[in-house]
Amino acid sequence: MRKRRNSNILQEDDGDPLSVVVNLFDVAMVFAVSLMVAMVMHMNMTEVFGQEDFTIVKNPGKENMEIITKEGKEINTYKASGQTTEGGTQGRRLGTAYQLDNGQIIYVPDE
Repeated sequence: MRKRRNSNILQEDDGDPLSVVVNLFDVAMVFAVSLMVAMVMHMNMTEVFGQEDFTIVKNPGKENMEIITKEGKEINTYKASGQTTEGGTQGRRLGTAYQLDNGQIIYVPDE
């Protein structure tokens, strides 16, 4: 008579059914981190992780303009209020700025 081999498939322990959930959580975390890295690379925001100081102006001249600055490890965001003043009641004129043909900007203060 031939001896029958026991199949490993039939004797496999099911183990903890929650282990599948843990594995899915690990996969989701890896996916989320890779998505964040891809977004940073796509938006050319790699400067945020560097040592250099920088200033970024988003939507210049529009109502929803933002200025993002990084100095050292501190990142600040300034948002435009969208409010305008009539008749120049706030502030005063300090000078005039001229842009040359080569792109250089020259500031001439009022005396």
